[in-house]
Amino acid sequence: MSERDILHAKLTLETAQLAWSELERHFARGDVVKVAAGVDLIDAALLIAENNAAEAQAWLADGRIARAEMSDAEDWHARQPQFWAVVVAPWVLVQEVQAGAHALRPQPR
Repeated sequence: MSERDILHAKLTLETAQLAWSELERHFARGDVVKVAAGVDLIDAALLIAENNAAEAQAWLADGRIARAEMSDAEDWHARQPQFWAVVVAPWVLVQEVQAGAHALRPQPR
């Protein structure tokens, strides 16, 4: 098993479902990074954990990841969605739980 595989498994085990109310304080500190629907949350976390700046810039440019903004917080506060979340300090990466997928934890490779 490679170091990357071990890190992938570790991040997968550290994911959790959280409510917006549990993320608000992280948003207030500017620590929330949203991961677009359809993008693998763990792949995004690996990108950050491995400090892959060039690839992260590409993901930011095409919207696969983005810093959460006030408009996101207002929307989340109004709708109260559930999120999959994983911490890659100092960031908290979040992805809204999609309808019908609430019980599906990301799987290790």
